[in-house]
Amino acid sequence: NPVPEDSVPTTVVAVISIRDRDSGDNGEVSCAIDGDLPFRLEPSSENTYKLIIASALDRETDSAYNITITATDRGSPALWSRAALVLEVSDVNDN
Repeated sequence: NPVPEDSVPTTVVAVISIRDRDSGDNGEVSCAIDGDLPFRLEPSSENTYKLIIASALDRETDSAYNITITATDRGSPALWSRAALVLEVSDVNDN
């Protein structure tokens, strides 16, 4: 579902679940958003992150965001995986 452009920062827009079947450091995973976007990731519980609005959205500037999330384990060498999602912003009459 599209996110209204007047959604306040701290609004949770998605929950991301990660899984690594390895043990020890190889099973410890962290996630990050690629690029400079008005969103942030916060750990929610074990293996789960919340995608949160970090700053104001403006549909007239960006009607959708392509968000790429990279998960990296703590193994040596570190392994990683990427997933992409599209978040559409819906218009709110701001006149």
